[in-house]
Amino acid sequence: MRPLIRTACLRARVRAMATLPTTAAFPSTRTLSPSSPSRARRLLLAASFLPSAPPPAGARTFRTSAAAAAAPVEVGGVKIAREDVVKEDDPTNNVPDTIFSKIGLQLHRRDDHPLGILKNTIFSYFDKSFPGQFVKFDDLCPLVSTKQNFDDVLVPADHVSRSYNDTYYVDSQTVLRCHTSAHQAELLREGHTHFLVIGDVYRRDSIDSTHYPVFHQMEGFRVFSPDDWSGSGMDGTAYAATDLKKTLEGLATHLFGAVEMRWVDTYFPFTNPSFELEIYFQGDWLEVLGCGVTEQEILKSNGRTDHVAWAFGLGLERLAMVLFDIPDIRLFWSNDQRFTSQFSKGKLGIKFKPFSKFPPCYKDVSFWINDAFTENNLCEVVRGIAGDLVEEVKLIDNFTNKKGMTSHCYRIAYRSMERSLTDEEINDMQWNVREAVKSKLEVELR
Repeated sequence: MRPLIRTACLRARVRAMATLPTTAAFPSTRTLSPSSPSRARRLLLAASFLPSAPPPAGARTFRTSAAAAAAPVEVGGVKIAREDVVKEDDPTNNVPDTIFSKIGLQLHRRDDHPLGILKNTIFSYFDKSFPGQFVKFDDLCPLVSTKQNFDDVLVPADHVSRSYNDTYYVDSQTVLRCHTSAHQAELLREGHTHFLVIGDVYRRDSIDSTHYPVFHQMEGFRVFSPDDWSGSGMDGTAYAATDLKKTLEGLATHLFGAVEMRWVDTYFPFTNPSFELEIYFQGDWLEVLGCGVTEQEILKSNGRTDHVAWAFGLGLERLAMVLFDIPDIRLFWSNDQRFTSQFSKGKLGIKFKPFSKFPPCYKDVSFWINDAFTENNLCEVVRGIAGDLVEEVKLIDNFTNKKGMTSHCYRIAYRSMERSLTDEEINDMQWNVREAVKSKLEVELR
């Protein structure tokens, strides 16, 4: 069943209006994953994080249980069932029900949602600046092969992003895409030379107000032939870089108005040279997106010998939080009318008015860690129990005793964006978190 659905996902798509990430398709440079005797054990632990107990009543609206996540979803005309994504019996699978429940929601396709408003604003810029040139994709299936997600965009074999600690694996050869660049090679092979791709992307991550395991990226891609730069006095790389910077400076002005900008040299595996665009906004420098001139190896592998290209990636949530003054990334997933009614189609930059000031509740959990422990695994356990009722997980203390054992103490902040939590449900969640941390992470509680 799974291979059929996977093939359909790769082929079936609805051509529509879309957008890409900030530094999403262009992730920040991260250190390489160290080899360790405990790595195999770490992978098995990372694959075991399905909720062991039903969520408290307050978490029902977040669809954290298997029952809530069981209904098939449809993306690009393709139906995807829970058993195609969540596989408790497959040791290489680490996708929990909380993640499956987000597939198919496609917040970026809702015209009156902040992400949809931002997407359409970016589309309008490209439509006006390059009439009829850029093809838009916003309904591509998020199930992709490891080749598409990593190899096709030259992610090194030992890069940390390939680990089970960072990526959601459906099986050993299939993942939930980490970036919209996973579709880049396929679109090039299909003959596209100007395209924008937007979609939900998935990464195991920390828990705080700006990080969430599902977010939305937009990627832009443009190919140039030798005829485009001949006579310009520049080589292809310089020509593409100049056009890229001009295009993205125009986009930044379109979104933020007349602001000071600066370019920062950086590194991405798939572009050279690579840049980040920053703007001076509200008294501080803000990173807007990552970009660069595409590596020749990518173009040659996909039938574009002697061509050059540029690509950029931006994260929609990152920009929308700034443009709409949204303080917590969890709010994008809220169905509360006090949130959704504040935004309207085509109105960029309406400032969010907080509708509640519910207090957080803090609970601590301390334990002796083992060699296989990672903070991302802890966050997956906590999310599996508390869903979107967990606001932050923060390390507040650590020490190593004379026996060489290391203790970590984490402070968990519980807070609903929509109501006050009761003492009973918070205590139930914390008890379930402690039990799950002990059994699934195989640590000794203190």
